[in-house]
Amino acid sequence: MTASTELRRIMTALQEGGLTVEAVEDGALIQDGDARVALFVEPDPQGGVIVRLHLDLDLYVEEDSLSDILMGMNLMNQGLDYGALNLDPVDEGEGSDDGEPLTFAVLGRSVLWLPDLGVAELDRLREHLRRFEEEVTQAVERTLHGNKGISA
Repeated sequence: MTASTELRRIMTALQEGGLTVEAVEDGALIQDGDARVALFVEPDPQGGVIVRLHLDLDLYVEEDSLSDILMGMNLMNQGLDYGALNLDPVDEGEGSDDGEPLTFAVLGRSVLWLPDLGVAELDRLREHLRRFEEEVTQAVERTLHGNKGISA
């Protein structure tokens, strides 16, 4: 099977499970409520498929705040079972000054290995996807709206 065939099977299963799924260039966007999770699939050379999930949280951090943010993210990651928070540099384009501080996007990420695309494994993917989005979103909201919120 190719990655595109596997991706189409996963997209169909997620749609049949009631999720809104949209194909993008190299993966799919899954929407459940307000959250949009990007999903990417690649065959595992040893069998099965690797599914990568990316959740854009619309949070951005400047370079001079990194030390405080990294400590907070490390604490939040310790409580996550279905994913992790990561920082990705935001490409400012060719018009940006070299002296400007870098900006980083805060993303939720998760990886799941599926030994096959049978019904049981696709159900496991749906549950993982739901719990990943819920867990990461709740952790960030608790931190931002709690008494000890992080400042970005």
